[in-house]
Amino acid sequence: MEKIVLDTNFLMAIWDLKIDVFDEIFKACDFSYELYVLEGSLGELERFIKGNLLSKKQAASFAKKILANKEVKVLKSDFKGTVDDQLVDLVGYVIATVDKELRKRLKEKGVKVLTIRQKKYVVVE
Repeated sequence: MEKIVLDTNFLMAIWDLKIDVFDEIFKACDFSYELYVLEGSLGELERFIKGNLLSKKQAASFAKKILANKEVKVLKSDFKGTVDDQLVDLVGYVIATVDKELRKRLKEKGVKVLTIRQKKYVVVE
C-alpha cells in the first residue's frame, strides 16, 4: 500500500480550483493508498488562517475542514527545516503537490508525484 502525503498547496487547491482532489486521487491511482499530511502543513494552514489575505484564509479554513472529515493521518516530525525540505527528505512516500519547484526536486530524487493538470485532473508523474 502506497502512502500519499498531501502538500499544503495541494490542499488549498481544493478551494482555489473547486476540485475534489480526493475523488481525483482515487481516479488517478491504480494502486491502494493511505493519505497523510505533515504536521508542518497543518501549521502552514493555521498561519494562512491567521493571515491577512482573505483568499488564503478561506482556502486554508476549507482545507482544514475537509481534512477533519477525511481519513487523513498526520505525520508528526521533529524536522527543523521547511515543509518542502521535509517532503523531499521523506523516503517511501508519494507526494501530492502543485508546487513546480518542489515537483522538480522530488522528481530528481525519483519520488513519485501527484499533481493537478488543467486545473481539474490529478495525475501521477
